[in-house]
Amino acid sequence: MSAGRGLGCLSDLDGGVAPERRPCRPPGSPAPSRAPVPAPSGCDPRLRPIMLRRARSLPSSPERRQKAASAPGAACGPGCSRQLRVRFADALGLELAQVKVFNAGDDPWVPLHVLSRLAINSDLCCSSQDVQFTLRCLVPDFPPPIEATDFGERLGRQLVCLERVTCSDLGVSGVVRVRNVAFEKQVAVRYTFSGWRSAQEAQARWRGPAGARGSEDVFAFGFPVPPFLLELGSQVHFAVRYRVAGAEYWDNNGGRDYSLTCRDHALHMPRGECEDSWIHFI
Repeated sequence: MSAGRGLGCLSDLDGGVAPERRPCRPPGSPAPSRAPVPAPSGCDPRLRPIMLRRARSLPSSPERRQKAASAPGAACGPGCSRQLRVRFADALGLELAQVKVFNAGDDPWVPLHVLSRLAINSDLCCSSQDVQFTLRCLVPDFPPPIEATDFGERLGRQLVCLERVTCSDLGVSGVVRVRNVAFEKQVAVRYTFSGWRSAQEAQARWRGPAGARGSEDVFAFGFPVPPFLLELGSQVHFAVRYRVAGAEYWDNNGGRDYSLTCRDHALHMPRGECEDSWIHFI
């Protein structure tokens, strides 16, 4: 009896059922993958519209980029990237839409300084006499503190003093001097447009050292003034605060606060000087 026939008889004696074939792989190993099903080609006309829409709205996936790079006829060489990047305004911190509402029945609001300059130009063009016009602006109700004879004494006593203040169409700006008590220090200006019923603060910026051997420091501040405050008689009050070494010091003009009042100033300029000056371009 041959070996092949003996094996066949064993299967017959076992009831005619062939033994089950068990896979020869260790437990926990992944099952062998089946033959891959060929994916549709990127040139399929049925898929092209979908791919185009996806490319316009979303970045392509790594698998899609790999397939596109390995596709026959791809002209991308080494180091070439086919990644599509789309950025939206909201991703960059911008608004997707800007809405502005205009009411045709409302009168246009023109700033006062614009009207003043228009009046000046009108007088220059139409008048043959000397030009006289009025400017409305904030004016300090106090002389420059740095020009006072006791400025150094006040600075040594209260450790913070206002040097000077300047008013313009852009707002109020000024300079503050403090004693250099410690390295870390903070200077701020508290101001109000409503007689201290409400108040705001503006942080001052360090400009540099001053005094003998850096015993003092100079700070600069500024805050805007709304155009509606440029009414005759309106006032702005402010005081200076200095924080250093866990303590707080104030300069409030001896308890009276520093105040600015809106006033009218009449200006006079000869006709000849107006024609030769730069006032036309203001």
